[in-house]
Amino acid sequence: MASLSQHSPSLKALVAFRNLIRPELIRTVHLYRSDCKEGGGEVEVEREFVFHKDKDYEEISFCKVFTLHKFEVSSYFEGLVNGVWLCIFVFDKDCWCSGDIDRLPTVLTVSRNRKLETIPSLSNDIQMITQLTHAIKKIEERNSESEEASKRKEDKNNRYKSHHMCDVDLNSLPYGSSENEESDQSATDVSWKKKKRAATKDIASLGLEDLAKYFDVPIIEASKNLKVGLTVLKKKCREFGIPRWPHRKIKSLDGLISDLQEEVKRQQEEDEEAALAVAQRQKMIESEKERIEKKPFMDIQRETKKFRQDIFKKRHRARVLENQGRTLPLF
Repeated sequence: MASLSQHSPSLKALVAFRNLIRPELIRTVHLYRSDCKEGGGEVEVEREFVFHKDKDYEEISFCKVFTLHKFEVSSYFEGLVNGVWLCIFVFDKDCWCSGDIDRLPTVLTVSRNRKLETIPSLSNDIQMITQLTHAIKKIEERNSESEEASKRKEDKNNRYKSHHMCDVDLNSLPYGSSENEESDQSATDVSWKKKKRAATKDIASLGLEDLAKYFDVPIIEASKNLKVGLTVLKKKCREFGIPRWPHRKIKSLDGLISDLQEEVKRQQEEDEEAALAVAQRQKMIESEKERIEKKPFMDIQRETKKFRQDIFKKRHRARVLENQGRTLPLF
């Protein structure tokens, strides 16, 4: 890979498309972030290539399609069809994790498709993505090793404490009355039933996937289901970089998905094209929900917030018109 200068822009996003009529045509949109003090910002570059079967690949001239207006990476997902173009790969640096590299198609993998080296404008950026993935994977491995070391240390401390526990209550008389013993035993049983918490080693072993099972419920209910205190759960969230419990975000997206599902059923009876557009919007929001469940520190996309606000406004107008004896569709 060619070495980039210190002031070269860094790759922020890359979206690849395949032509449905001529599959050998591949079009890509590259979004670069410039770190220069003068003229800094984001730069969009659209390119088109011919992937020949019997000779080297080549970059060709073309008319812009996707970057005629502001290009929003968040509005694209793999499988989306835009005219004659099928989206086959989406890279977004802000929400990329090491496991996402498995989605890279073979035709865009430099190690499996050596012909990519004949078009450096694309292969260099793909190698950038690969290097970023390796760096993220190392960080994840270090965090995992650190968590395992902390868990081993805590287990060792727990074993030490258990070996030095005294079974005899030195504050009690050697021959207490049977009535007092029964009273103490009853109080202990009630206390145990009233407050049964997870063991320390179980709390230490709680992972992000354990917390993710309860992202759709309030944090108080989640702490009860996990059998940990609210303070302990908040501390766990800080360890995983979660500033706020994502219940409200998940609930909001679930509400949008439910509204879109109902709208798809309604539009299928009236307008199939409109129903397809609503279904695509539903897939985008479902994909965004999955990303937030994997990375709960992420915020809802700006476009989704605007869409949600539009629904609130239309629903309010619909209620007003309903009171006047008229109806207005939500979408």
